[in-house]
Amino acid sequence: MAHFAIDYSANLEQAVDWPVLCDLIRRAAIDTGVFPMAGVRVRAFRADHVSIADGNPEHGYIDISIRLRAGRTLEVRKRATTEIFAAIETYLNPLMATRSIALSLEMRDIDPDLAPKTGTIRDHLKG
Repeated sequence: MAHFAIDYSANLEQAVDWPVLCDLIRRAAIDTGVFPMAGVRVRAFRADHVSIADGNPEHGYIDISIRLRAGRTLEVRKRATTEIFAAIETYLNPLMATRSIALSLEMRDIDPDLAPKTGTIRDHLKG
């Protein structure tokens, strides 16, 4: 299970193809081999009110938070973080070359004792 939440400044709404970035992250997460396909969820949220660095309204940010079920080793989590971040950077590099953007990613564990789960996605996956 891995939940990806992308928080971004509103001034990037038109600059980034958000459905494409969400799908790129989903595929990159699955490609690591660390996360089961049925457990990957990626969503993006626009922040309409932000103040960044020196207050210049041209600055933007993209902050990606990954929450996952505890139990993976630090080495495995570091590898997955590195691979996913590299895919995101590659996609965003052309945009970041032309404007001021802060890009960050954080992965953290969810305590399974405090996070009950249920669902039927696996029942509906093809093949």
